[in-house]
Amino acid sequence: MGRVPRATDAIQPDHPQPVPTGSTERGLPVDWDLARRTAGRLMQPGPEATRIEAAELVARLRSDAAVAEGHVRHVTGLGHGLPLLPADVVDRPAWAAAAVLGMAALTADAQLPAVSRAARAVTARTAGLQVGGIVAYLGGRVLGQYDPFGGLAGDGRLLLVAPNVHAAQQALDVPAADFGLWVCLHEATHRLQFTAVPWLRSYFAAEVGRFLTVAQGSDRGAVLERLPEVLRAVRSSRGDSLAIVELLQGPEQRAVLDRLLALTTLLEGHADHVMDAAGPQVVPSVATIRSRFTARRRGGGLVDRVLRALLGVEAKVRQYAVGSAFTRHVVLAVGMEGFNRVWESPEMLPSRSELADPGTWLRRVHS
Repeated sequence: MGRVPRATDAIQPDHPQPVPTGSTERGLPVDWDLARRTAGRLMQPGPEATRIEAAELVARLRSDAAVAEGHVRHVTGLGHGLPLLPADVVDRPAWAAAAVLGMAALTADAQLPAVSRAARAVTARTAGLQVGGIVAYLGGRVLGQYDPFGGLAGDGRLLLVAPNVHAAQQALDVPAADFGLWVCLHEATHRLQFTAVPWLRSYFAAEVGRFLTVAQGSDRGAVLERLPEVLRAVRSSRGDSLAIVELLQGPEQRAVLDRLLALTTLLEGHADHVMDAAGPQVVPSVATIRSRFTARRRGGGLVDRVLRALLGVEAKVRQYAVGSAFTRHVVLAVGMEGFNRVWESPEMLPSRSELADPGTWLRRVHS
């Protein structure tokens, strides 16, 4: 028995790409190349699999990605006429390299105060090590990802992490063919969101850049004034890192964060809804997969749960539930065509309060 091949073998990315370097005034002070190398060193090896098993999984996932997007287009009514693009099936180090590249691209427009080259170099090295550690942790868990800023032209790239799909399927004890297609339904939905909605990619990047820029200019004195409130939140949050982060924001920064959280909650919930809506027709064991996967999202040992909380993974899990409930409510009320009004413009996106109360969005948009 061998391991799932590494990036130098069958699941190597088709086009290895250099990690960009930022200027002294634009982009985060992160040594992205160090982050990539650190993630590669810290990454845990993939699960045991024969070379034949690995090759079969890679071929099946590549096929599943195209099949899944066809089903997603049927369910959502989006993307008709767009080309069906391939997916890149990768190993953990290759995903980590792509993730670092995507983060660098996404944060490249952040406007930060100019500092000396020496100070920036020290900060960049420390941040690079930290980012690399986080990516290494996530690299053993991510099943797939659509990166809107990946690819040679920076116009998007769908990645499927073969060893993680294999490990999760084995842990859940569900049919391999069903599980791979189920995963692809979720990721293909994310790709379609960005490829079928022309303004979404630039809007998302602009909001991230705005959030990082505002964060750098925030009033540290005001943060210190809120410190007692933050400490109380730490004691009562039960690991809710998002609630603590929100308390540290100033009004302008919190407004941008609210918009970003609303958007990502919608995107994740919509993808979860679509994968389950398409599932019964194309994934016979979808009910079993969903129940076991949901339990897996909530599981893990003590150390794993602490890390998930610190990295905001628990907040992301809640996003799936809120966004899925919003999508389900709206689709039941006005159909998928009525739901698709969210994609008409940024003004049509639901706010965080509307996500929690879908009726308010329905009254605003469909009254």
